[in-house]
Amino acid sequence: MNKNVTIHYPQDEMNTVLLPVTTGCSYNKCSFCSMYKDEKYSEVPLRDIEMILLHGYKYTEKVFLTGADPMAIGFHKMKAILDLIAKHLPYCARVASYAAIKSIAKYSMEELSILHNAGLRLLYIGFETGRDDILELMNKGHTVEDAIQQGKKLNRAKLPFNTIIMYGIAGEGQARDNAIATAEMINQFETNKVITMNLIVFAGTKLKTMVENHTFTQASRNERLIEIQTLLETLDPEKEMEFDTTHPTNIIRIKGKLPKERQRLIRQLIN
Repeated sequence: MNKNVTIHYPQDEMNTVLLPVTTGCSYNKCSFCSMYKDEKYSEVPLRDIEMILLHGYKYTEKVFLTGADPMAIGFHKMKAILDLIAKHLPYCARVASYAAIKSIAKYSMEELSILHNAGLRLLYIGFETGRDDILELMNKGHTVEDAIQQGKKLNRAKLPFNTIIMYGIAGEGQARDNAIATAEMINQFETNKVITMNLIVFAGTKLKTMVENHTFTQASRNERLIEIQTLLETLDPEKEMEFDTTHPTNIIRIKGKLPKERQRLIRQLIN
């Protein structure tokens, strides 16, 4: 077995397993990301994955596929992994995974529906922003239209997903415009949850160089709070959706349902 392949049991939830599917990042070009900068992309062999599952806890209820973007492995290998999970962890009720827009685009609606029926119940997707100029600046590899199309495709496939966005990503003076554009993008599809992350400039990234060269100026804390508030004011989901700023990067932590708890969330934010 690959020496880097291990099975993890979170201390606070022994019925959840983190299952390695990829190492590194298949794209690895985002301007703000340093996590996989020096790590070569590879896919964990199916035989190693099956060995992990053979030694797993039979009564595992949830599996989270790990790696920057496990969906990059493609339909046939993903279906094989889901079948192995069903075989060796028969009590598993939900498999979840990170995903990128560019990877989801490689799947047909029918393939996504098959994966959902095979146990893939939730994706965490980095949409980041609803502005094409900022997506290009951050070299995300997709456009706003791509994001909307893939979100709608997942809706048709009945495969639920959480939408990850990043405030502060547009820089100084852009808080309201970026929030409005991002909310308008999200309003085009149904998502279980909007998860916010606060832009952090890491050493060794293209973004760090941009800051040092004064081609990107970071938004102030107040601007970032305005961006969160504008998101809350502009998001208009047809079905109930959770809004969650509890990720460790955030400058404030609030959580609630939209639209019914909109005013409570705004009060918590501004008080």
